[in-house]
Amino acid sequence: MSEVPIIQLSETVFVAGQIQPEHMTDLAAQGFKHLICNRPDHEVPGQATMSDMAEAAQTAGMSFARYPINAMNFPGQDLAEMTALFDSGERVLAYCRTGTRCANLWVASRSEADRSAAIDVARGIGFDLSLALVWQG
Repeated sequence: MSEVPIIQLSETVFVAGQIQPEHMTDLAAQGFKHLICNRPDHEVPGQATMSDMAEAAQTAGMSFARYPINAMNFPGQDLAEMTALFDSGERVLAYCRTGTRCANLWVASRSEADRSAAIDVARGIGFDLSLALVWQG
């Protein structure tokens, strides 16, 4: 099993590219309490489904949130739900194909007072924030 490259955005919020069910035990051992999927099922052939991921996450003792987004429906139906998970104070790992959608959601979920600092963090890592910046107006 290959190691998952995890990128830290804040003290408790991390993002990653596609992870697999077999990564769950290791992620739980790293202290992650919540796993968020920001990737729709079947984006690419062979991608683990949200159902498979949810079952593996729950077996490992983590909660699993289904929050698939793309450029057409950003930031999704309930940004407050994402904000609550990001601000839970517990370690959260959000994943998509590359981590970019997750980083954009995190930036979009930040308060107006905190958004500029979040943009600086995500841009400093190298994320394209066009989804969050277009949505923000």
